[in-house]
Amino acid sequence: MSVVIIGGNERMERLYQDACLEHGCKKAKVFTKTAGEMKKKLGSADLYILFTNTVSHQMVNSALGEAKRCNAIVERCHSSSLFALKTILKNHCSEPICTK
Repeated sequence: MSVVIIGGNERMERLYQDACLEHGCKKAKVFTKTAGEMKKKLGSADLYILFTNTVSHQMVNSALGEAKRCNAIVERCHSSSLFALKTILKNHCSEPICTK
């Protein structure tokens, strides 16, 4: 499963990607702020996670348009914490992978 995370904290990008890998997601892209044309960079993913507290309306609209085009699942969350992300991933992805 591939995941695109829109919003969140810049300092937690690596933690977001690690959490996705722990839950068996092959590919995870994190966009904490707008950089160029979002539509070209988003690509097609299976799950779009929107942290609505820390994201602009322009980024949300770009993500929703791409998700609709790809028939992807869209999950919105007001909190951008690591626990919130892990809860979403637990609901949509496979069982956590043991990293030891």
